Amino acid sequence: PVTAGSIVVPYGHVIGNEKWRGSEIAQRLQGKVRLILEDGLGLVDFHLSNKICILYISEADLVAGDEFKRRLVRFRNASSLGGIVIVEKTQLSDQYFLAVQKLVVLELGMVLLPVANQGEASQLITQLVSFCVREQSKDQNSNPFIRKQCSQLAEPSLFRTVQQIPGVGKTKALLLLQQFGSIHRLCNASVEELELVVGQTVAQQIHTF
Repeated sequence: PVTAGSIVVPYGHVIGNEKWRGSEIAQRLQGKVRLILEDGLGLVDFHLSNKICILYISEADLVAGDEFKRRLVRFRNASSLGGIVIVEKTQLSDQYFLAVQKLVVLELGMVLLPVANQGEASQLITQLVSFCVREQSKDQNSNPFIRKQCSQLAEPSLFRTVQQIPGVGKTKALLLLQQFGSIHRLCNASVEELELVVGQTVAQQIHTF
């Protein structure tokens, strides 16, 4: 399980669990949001922001038994994140739905959203990401330059170059480019400025590099 703040989600992105690589949901999300797949997300399937994540319960999970219930309870007990539970409600899984609803909403106090399939789930996640982006832009005093800055981050060669720095993966590379905008500004950043984005250890590695 993860706690709020331990996963940093770049503006307008979704961080997904590596287990979704090649799935219909990942393929459908690719064109609509910037999806980064990573290992080590534990119980979480998708992070939409630093505070909100998704736990996905498939038709197969529902039919297979109680393992998904244990997973939800473990998440709720160990995490301070806002969890949204997406459940596949199909003809086959319909009989289990009321029990799941009772557990998620009444006992665990989490949000539950039913979907018919992964395609519908990807549309829902896209809408939720738009909502998170709007909330984040409110937090940043509706800064009109943020959106413009984000659109420039798609420069692949720049993104790859920043990933060559020791200790910097995809997520940190995006955060650094959002903050500094160019290699030139990144090179001239002080350790203190870097620390605000990536923490002390990585900031020192970048500065040395």
